[in-house]
Amino acid sequence: MHKFRLLMMFISMLLSSLIQEASAEVLAVIVPRSHNIHQLDANELSLMFWRKKLYWADGKRIQTLNYSATNPLRLQFSLSILKSAPETQTDYWNGLYFHGISPPHVVSSQEAMLRFVADTPGAIGYIDACKLDDRVKPLAWINAEHNVLSTAPELNCSEKSVSAAP
Repeated sequence: MHKFRLLMMFISMLLSSLIQEASAEVLAVIVPRSHNIHQLDANELSLMFWRKKLYWADGKRIQTLNYSATNPLRLQFSLSILKSAPETQTDYWNGLYFHGISPPHVVSSQEAMLRFVADTPGAIGYIDACKLDDRVKPLAWINAEHNVLSTAPELNCSEKSVSAAP
């Protein structure tokens, strides 16, 4: 039993370091460029992604998007906004499913997230802020300390220079 506990502790530390390396320094919460809202707070994001708020103020249905439960960006977003890890959310979604409420759509990549959000009225998702482009509009920023910001923080993007302005 002691060896098993040591092995689990080692695996946990390894996964934790991998997640920290793969997670974004800053996440950008994004909507279609034409969307008329300009910012959101953490509470409103939580309501949307827990599917407790289903419509935008203009009456459009909110189309929330997530990554798979094992994606480091989803872990960062879930811990910041939903205050829980993705793997602990299964029971919640199973319970709501029987009431006709589905979990957020799942996409497989940041490019898929960008395309879906850009092309879908009412969509909202999140990406590494360094991957932002002019197809979408950022509404909020989530830093590595899990703080939700209404203005763009300084970004350290090594691959390309990114303008953080919406």
